[in-house]
Amino acid sequence: METENNKGQELTFEQAMERLEAIVERLENGDVPLETAIDLFQEGMRLSQLCGGKLEQVERKIEMLIETEQGFVKKPFVPVNDDKGD
Repeated sequence: METENNKGQELTFEQAMERLEAIVERLENGDVPLETAIDLFQEGMRLSQLCGGKLEQVERKIEMLIETEQGFVKKPFVPVNDDKGD
């Protein structure tokens, strides 16, 4: 399910976190119909996976930079695309 924020394009980490926080707040209020709550929960899980993947990519990139700190020679960085067609 596409949200208003990502129509056909991948969200940034910050956008995904903002949307995830809004979903959590809405679900915590408890005044959401069951079907809507399920949809929000599923979207929240996808956003959580997106954020986790982005953090892992950044962690790997930082590790590569630290390994080469003395000469600051960056190894080629190829991000892993975790898109499973969802």
